[in-house]
Amino acid sequence: MTSVAVIGAGITGVTTAYKLLAQGLDVTLFDRNGYSAMETSFANGGQLSASNAEVWNNPATFIKGIKWMFRKDAPLLVHPAPTWHKLSWMAEFVMAARSYEANTIATVKLAIAARRHLLEMADAEGIDFDCVKRGILHVYETEAEFQSALKVNKLYEKGGLERDVLDDAGIHAIEPALAGRFRGGFFTPSDFTGDIHKYTRGLADACLRRGGTIRFDADVTRLSKRQEGGVAVFARRTGTQDEAAREDFDAVVVCAGIASRRFAHMLGDRVNIYPVKGYSITVNLDDEASRAGAPTVSLLDDKAKIVTSRLGPNRLRIAGTAEFAGENRDIRMARIKPLVDWCRYRFPGVSTASVVPWAGLRPMMPDMLPRVGQGKAEGVYYNTGHGHLGWTLSAITADTIAAEVAGDYAAPGVAVSGALKPVGTVRAEAERLTEAA
Repeated sequence: MTSVAVIGAGITGVTTAYKLLAQGLDVTLFDRNGYSAMETSFANGGQLSASNAEVWNNPATFIKGIKWMFRKDAPLLVHPAPTWHKLSWMAEFVMAARSYEANTIATVKLAIAARRHLLEMADAEGIDFDCVKRGILHVYETEAEFQSALKVNKLYEKGGLERDVLDDAGIHAIEPALAGRFRGGFFTPSDFTGDIHKYTRGLADACLRRGGTIRFDADVTRLSKRQEGGVAVFARRTGTQDEAAREDFDAVVVCAGIASRRFAHMLGDRVNIYPVKGYSITVNLDDEASRAGAPTVSLLDDKAKIVTSRLGPNRLRIAGTAEFAGENRDIRMARIKPLVDWCRYRFPGVSTASVVPWAGLRPMMPDMLPRVGQGKAEGVYYNTGHGHLGWTLSAITADTIAAEVAGDYAAPGVAVSGALKPVGTVRAEAERLTEAA
């Protein structure tokens, strides 16, 4: 049986491991933490949102980024201190603007395709992840914001996403708890929300039940190509200086978040991921007034670049901001305060006496598309770089890469589920999915 190592037990790594097991492969999952989903998959905004699939490589975003550079509470904050990695990534990010429309449409198509896979896995394994299928509401205060959103919506329509256009009355009819007046908005009934941490932990347990192996507290120090093919994984117990133990595998799938760039370099590949920090707060709805005053429909406030998700009756997740500050996991209160203030302004009936702050590093590629496919060396594969859409896209990219690995190692005449040999780029894969539908 073909042996496959998966590096990283966040949402992307765990969905990949599960899909590889479904293909009949022998899977070992490695993570430096004691449990799955303890880093970027711990407390994100909760939205599974094809309606937030617009890539950021838009000239308007570049202009806003420059204006926001010296505001500590800016939705997008680029720290001015230069590094070669940041400068090279930014240069590629700007160059990718020429593919803004095509990449946005491709991302929408992938997000729509991912829904079915994610829900099927949850149903098959009985995973309770506080799933709420009430759609996602986007709101815009000004005429300029709304007109810009109408242009983006045309791209979403090309990607196959159906949305309802709303006026101020329509917005408040869908979410009466929301304070403020708006020029207009969009409602996407097919989008939904859920707790990424609970889902990933539940799916990791399912991997064990299905015969997979998980090496928690395993700090992977090195990946090495083997002369005879395949990859050697060297890992030691996290927090120790023990000699790293070696395990050999026929193949490896790197799903290691921001560490994917370092592992790719070891394997002879360039995967130019940059860590983009995002923040969230979890508001504990400890009293009846707060529970009644909190939204039941997921939101995106375009001006503030803030999203919400109701996670069960007693929790409200509020997330936002993007910070380019390198590999820095510090939770800065200057970035948390705008989330708390926004909650108090938009939902005045909600008490913010009990708020849990969090920050995570999104692994982002310059063109905003995940790196999914084979590396230069035999047996090396990647499923990483999903940026702010890991929760939204992971189920479909996991299915794609698992089918590719299985197809490469299948005996002649053996059927492989999914795409027998997925095409080489994410955009082309989105086209294939559209044709299949």
